Amino acid sequence: MKATPVSFEFFPPKTEKGRDKLRQTIRSLGIFNPDFFSVTFGASGSTRDRTLETVLEIQQQSTFDAAPHLSCISSTRVDTLELLQLYQDAGIKRIFALRGDQPSGMVGTGEFHHASELVAFIREQTGEHFHIEVAAYPEMHPESKSTAKDLDNFKRKVSTGANSAITQYFYNADAYLDFVDRCDSAGIEIPIFPGIMPITNYERLARFSAICGAELPRWLHNRLQDFGDNIDSIRAFGVDFISRLCESLLEQGAPGIHFYTLNQAQASTEILKKIGF
Repeated sequence: MKATPVSFEFFPPKTEKGRDKLRQTIRSLGIFNPDFFSVTFGASGSTRDRTLETVLEIQQQSTFDAAPHLSCISSTRVDTLELLQLYQDAGIKRIFALRGDQPSGMVGTGEFHHASELVAFIREQTGEHFHIEVAAYPEMHPESKSTAKDLDNFKRKVSTGANSAITQYFYNADAYLDFVDRCDSAGIEIPIFPGIMPITNYERLARFSAICGAELPRWLHNRLQDFGDNIDSIRAFGVDFISRLCESLLEQGAPGIHFYTLNQAQASTEILKKIGF
């Protein structure tokens, strides 16, 4: 299992204390020899600059590959091309192309309206330089009208040049396996990596899940509520449950694992060690 690809997602920190903490997280997770560390994308201003700074620091000051997210939200072709050229010059080989969620109060969606348009633009401008990751939704994107339309949207991203996909997090292995089966039937052949969100805080997880449309199964919701404010018990339960989920996914053919870390190392580390990495 040691050769199984693993990767980790971070968000760009806002403060020097946050940057120091992320550097320690990178050192801690580096023991697993990840394929890459991805960094989420801010839609405007200083947030976007922090993404760029974080990506360049990982790429230039560590031994690991950085994979910046790019979003359609508030992005122009000129700005996007400038970023792509910066990333090319920095030796970055992987891009995560997303439509993105529009921040509250922001006006205008930018010149790209769908992730497939962004993927096509990256291919047009940079050829095969970048390995392009896209998002996949085993439980359906919250704005999609049906699973069929959602699959069509995913297929469009693949046909415009995506190399692989990472899913929204989920807690039901059957949702992922069914999605992969439907992709196979639709002739979609790229690797689809399950996105894994460790369970460390019930209230935060419930809030995230409500926003992004990831299902929190009723039994899991009730089980986590039973622990109340006992953070240690929630964490221990979460490590055991997510470890079993990862083992099941890998045994049934998942090509690797991508962790949504929230810039924390402990839970992902415990899970990976528990399943034999």
